[in-house]
Amino acid sequence: MIIKTAEFVISNTDYRKCPQDGKPEYAFIGRSNVGKSSLINMLANRKGLAMTSTTPGKTMLINHFVINDEWYLVDLPGYGYARRGKENRERLRAIIEDYILEREQMTNLFVLVDSRLEPQKIDLEFMEWLGENAIPFAIVFTKADKLGTGRLQMNIEAYREKLLETWEELPPIFITSSEKGQGRDELLNYIEAVNKSLKNS
Repeated sequence: MIIKTAEFVISNTDYRKCPQDGKPEYAFIGRSNVGKSSLINMLANRKGLAMTSTTPGKTMLINHFVINDEWYLVDLPGYGYARRGKENRERLRAIIEDYILEREQMTNLFVLVDSRLEPQKIDLEFMEWLGENAIPFAIVFTKADKLGTGRLQMNIEAYREKLLETWEELPPIFITSSEKGQGRDELLNYIEAVNKSLKNS
């Protein structure tokens, strides 16, 4: 897939106020500091499309970007940033859960995971919740360039094994590096294939 246009459309906290034109939506979510904004900018090939910040947990809104006037890339708030305070965290959780559970246009959720870390309880619990609610999702490992190939493979294999303790089959897995552009074609081709299957169904 070639990205010809990528434009910011709207930010809000209520899934009911999201665009109503029926285009499929591909949402990206992950823990604070996982490299979500950098990945979105890399995918869209637009450096400043999603706001990157040195302060984790800056995305507090549902952000819609329209790609090629065909589908939406949705930047969801990051979860699990400790400094937010309980009330803020609860509010964010409600925004995220309402969007994921109620938004009919959401076609696939990409869960971003830092490839340098061992499986984190918060990510595993979140994926478990997605499974319980039959939400279609894929796992996107980020920051792959920060590890040697051997270590990267070991980490991802450990993650697969951990997931297979509770999952019968694994969701699609992508390995990415925003710095190097790694995984861009694979992710965009996956989105394109899903879009085609939607048109044909």
